[in-house]
Amino acid sequence: MTIIRSVLLFGLAALAEIGGAWLIWQGVREHKGVWWIGAGIAALGAYGFVATLQADANFGRILAAYGGVFVAGSLAWGMVVDKFRPDRYDLIGALICLAGVAVIMYAPRS
Repeated sequence: MTIIRSVLLFGLAALAEIGGAWLIWQGVREHKGVWWIGAGIAALGAYGFVATLQADANFGRILAAYGGVFVAGSLAWGMVVDKFRPDRYDLIGALICLAGVAVIMYAPRS
């Protein structure tokens, strides 16, 4: 159950961070206005709180592992929201990152 909870928290963190950055991008680069930017700032703030809910008490470990989730999540966001088509190297890189997440977070420790 701990691994499932951790994976769900990483997913929620990715949604908040990537979604927040995307909202700011839309507000600034696509000229959608300050409401989009404000929503993005709120989502980025929420991301900071979600990370604190992980069971592991080591900030560095959580953020290092989350980096891999962020890479894969960013590509997935681009595919779904912006109709971006990653090439095989994007996908290979994302899989390597996710393997790193698994090693950092879920390897047995003594």
